[in-house]
Order: sequence, then C-alpha cells, then structure tokens
Amino acid sequence: MARLFAAGAIFSCALILGHPAAEARDRLLIVGSSTVFPFATAVAETVGGEEMKFPIVESTGSGAGFALFCSGTGENTPDITNASRPMKPDELETCRTNGVTPLEVRIGYDGIVLANSKRGPKFTLTIDQIFLALAEKLPAGKDGRDNSNMSWSDIDPSLPQEKIEVLGPPPTSGTRDAFVELVLEKGCKPAGKMTEEQCTRIRRDGSFVEAGENDDLIVGALEANPVTVGIFGYSFLKKNLDKIQSVGIDGVEPTFENIASGAYPVSRPLFFYVKSEHLGVVPGLETYVAAFTSEAAWGDEGYLAGKGLIPLAVEVRQEQVARISKLMDLNGTRKTQ
Repeated sequence: MARLFAAGAIFSCALILGHPAAEARDRLLIVGSSTVFPFATAVAETVGGEEMKFPIVESTGSGAGFALFCSGTGENTPDITNASRPMKPDELETCRTNGVTPLEVRIGYDGIVLANSKRGPKFTLTIDQIFLALAEKLPAGKDGRDNSNMSWSDIDPSLPQEKIEVLGPPPTSGTRDAFVELVLEKGCKPAGKMTEEQCTRIRRDGSFVEAGENDDLIVGALEANPVTVGIFGYSFLKKNLDKIQSVGIDGVEPTFENIASGAYPVSRPLFFYVKSEHLGVVPGLETYVAAFTSEAAWGDEGYLAGKGLIPLAVEVRQEQVARISKLMDLNGTRKTQ
C-alpha cells in the first residue's frame, strides 16, 4: 500500500479520496513522487496542527500522482502533486481537458543514487557499465542480443564477483524516468546502433526487480542482502548512511556538494504542482505553498537541506517566489495564469 502521512498516521488513499467525509474536507491532499515525499511531509509537519490541519501526503510516484492530480477538480481530487520530473505534454493536456490549471514550482535538485549494504563490497560503476548490467538488449546485429551478464564481474573483472541484483522503481516513478534518461540512454549511445526503445528497456530476467514506491523498503532489503544494489533518491541515502553505502558513478560519489556543483552525473530537478482551481477554496493551500518556498524551508540553511534537498541558487529561489506571488495571492485570493 502506498504511504500516507497525516499527523503521524497511515491511511488508505481509496478510503480518503472516496469517503463521503472527503466531500467537505478541510485539509490538503498531496500525492506524487516518493523522492519528494520526505520533503513534503517535513513541510506538512511544520504547518500542521496550529494554523491548519495536518495535510495528507501520499507517496504514489510521479506518474500516478499526475494522473490523480489531472483527473479533475473538487474535494475528491488532490490539491498538490509532487514530481521528480517535469509534467509531460500529454499530462498537461489531460489536466487542461479536465479543467485543471497546474502551477509548477521547482523546489531544488536531487541525485539518483545506487547503493548497497555497508556489509557488502564497496565499488564504483561507470554509466556504460550500468547500462551493460541492466539493459534488456545489448548490441549485436539488427535486433541486439539478450543481456547475458549475470554477475558484475562479467562486465569487468575488477568488479565484484557477485550476482547482479538491483532493486529499483516502477514505471510510474519519476525516478525511473530520470534513471532511464540520464543513465540508460546515455550508456547506450557508445554501445552501438540500437533503437531508442531498445536503449530504454530494462531487463526482465530477475536481475532488476521493481520494488514499488516505498524507498524505505528498498533500504531494508539492502540490509537483508549485502550484494543487492538499490536505486533511489539522495535523501534516502543521506538518512541511512549508518546502514548503506553509495556506489560511485563515473568516479564521483553522490554527496551534497557534488550534486549541488553538478559534478555528480546523475542529478535532476524536483517539483510540486499546485491546482490553481483550489486556491482560496481548500483551507491551508496558500499557507503550505508559502511555507515550502520560505528560506526557512528550502533555503541554503533550511531544514529541507538537512533532509537531503539540494537547494536552488538563491537568485532562482527569489525568481520562483516572485513568479508564484504573481500567480496567486498567498492570503487566499485566486489569480489566473
């Protein structure tokens, strides 16, 4: 079941979004990216309780979050969706068709990391090696050949003589989309003449396992099996450094400084999208947005940086706040784009 945060409790999305009591709900509904989930819940904990009721935050994955968010307006639809990738043109068209006007807020950056248990071997990989480990097809003739690399040492004798077993996000995840774009597509280019479809297909022979949207479960699985490698956002590595270790990529470790400087090769921007039609209608929406985009939260010394969010440059944050202020009155008066 997907995770939901609301004053420390766990709820079922189906019960909340479909329950008759939701028809007159008085708290925010937030869905989307598992990567942005820890940051969204931190803001919810900060604003909830006194000024407003605790928002409900669900980890659905970026794709599923966009589907829920763009399904329409009203009490039974989310007010905000978190995303670890930008909204796609077809998703924006669905939003518009259903009367939804999304307001995009870029919140910072994240690194996609590979990690394994501290009890396992410490090693680094190149982007090309990751492609050779996880691609369904490798170059050979017109249609390629099935990937026969079963252990890391099959790819390079210097790598561990351990079975390739990688736990990663499902197709609905923005992390999966970004990983395919930033790693598989890039690693495929020098491999030979392969189609885009071949370059982006992940093997399905058991070497890669879709582990759902709960990144905490991946961390637990890595502890249980030291030779397994997991794929998730930097924030989950940061909060579990006592248990897991990073696998460097192209000789660069995924540290806060390396992601912020651009030295780490697998990084991406993070977002949330606000449903403009709910501004001034759902209590607390403007308060939440203002809290998330405050320097106390997303600034260089903000509490979200302490949880692993890589802040935007100060001038970019200022531009974002100015743009958001033009599109909505943070006191609750609706403005149109």
